[in-house]
Amino acid sequence: MEKGGFESGAERSSFYVTIMLLALCMISVGNGFFKPNISTMVGELYAQGDKRRDAGFTIFYMGINLGSLFSQLLCPFLAVAVGWWAGFGLAAIGMLASWTLIQFDGGKLDGYGEPPVRTGPDRALGIYALALLGIPIFYLLFVNLMNAVPPVPGSGIVGYIASLSLMGKLLFGTFLIAVPGILIWSFVNGERREFQMMLAAMVLIVFNVVFWTLFEQAGSSLTLFADRNTDLSVFGLFSISAGQTQFFNAFFIVALAPVMSILWTKLAAKGLEPSIPVKFGIALIGVGVGFLFLVWGASMVGPSFKVAIWWLAGLYFIHSFAELCISPVGLSMITKLSIARVVGLMMGVWFLSISVAQYVAGVVAQVASVETVGGQVTNLKVSLDTYAGVFWTIGLVSAGIGVVLLLISPLIKKWMHGVQ
Repeated sequence: MEKGGFESGAERSSFYVTIMLLALCMISVGNGFFKPNISTMVGELYAQGDKRRDAGFTIFYMGINLGSLFSQLLCPFLAVAVGWWAGFGLAAIGMLASWTLIQFDGGKLDGYGEPPVRTGPDRALGIYALALLGIPIFYLLFVNLMNAVPPVPGSGIVGYIASLSLMGKLLFGTFLIAVPGILIWSFVNGERREFQMMLAAMVLIVFNVVFWTLFEQAGSSLTLFADRNTDLSVFGLFSISAGQTQFFNAFFIVALAPVMSILWTKLAAKGLEPSIPVKFGIALIGVGVGFLFLVWGASMVGPSFKVAIWWLAGLYFIHSFAELCISPVGLSMITKLSIARVVGLMMGVWFLSISVAQYVAGVVAQVASVETVGGQVTNLKVSLDTYAGVFWTIGLVSAGIGVVLLLISPLIKKWMHGVQ
């Protein structure tokens, strides 16, 4: 194996594995401080009731995916051309550049994201100490995750959950406790109006789990479909790898975000902007339609049993539109509906719901698994039929759940008390 290559069955150095896991632990802790708070800061840029907030979050989301767009081109290239260290190193340089931009913002963010005014001792040192304690805890969770035994085939959702690593159980458990726990706290400590707004947010967070469960097939079954049943030739000029097909998502997000931002602003000015629950419903229908679109393409393949790459690109175009209807809108929704004292916590629950969806997505990916020998599919027709059957089912289920959300959206909108 050449230098910088990857072989799943190769001998591992325990020292370098430890270094890698410690690095992931520090990234996890740092990201815990970063993601909820930067999203909350974006929400603070707009006054309560400002109709530009959804559009602002859409532009913010475009910026996130702009980084993803270039990283998905450059990091894999460096990993192959130079070595894996170079791909990881470029990611580190990107994070350092982002930190620098915030530190030298010219005062534009002064007053935003400031800690709440409190009497008594400063609790910042205690929070940082707990964060440092999180590093060894994450390390133990990662080690357990690496050694987890896969579920027995056919054991279903119960067997899948029982076989989860400690990290999986912790994610599921925390989410299942946090949702009712925060609602009970809101009922006891908030006004009736505040409780109903928090209830609306929690209902939408649960629907968010459904969306990301299906959307995140991009990193599993859709990538395998690209590898096994997709002609990856681009106009016959060159070919891309299966992993690089995820570039389509970042590209379409960057391309569509300004259009969607202008659309929401124009519709809001005319009083025609869809409510947040309706946008969520459109997103769920959209992710279902994307899968059905790919199934349509699969029904017209030739003897190669491979669809043209443009069918996969079409799916990612539809999914990207759906993502822009739920992800930036959801971030905006959390800042609008949450009680001010727990907006950061609610943002954490929002991201936790996406983590839970990642695990549930594993169940769907298992259903779409295809028999292989040495990592290679033995029968492309069986592979195509398997993927088409699963994508057809989850496409219909997702679209159906989206329709259900549209039907109950008037009730959720009532709980939102005028929040748009």
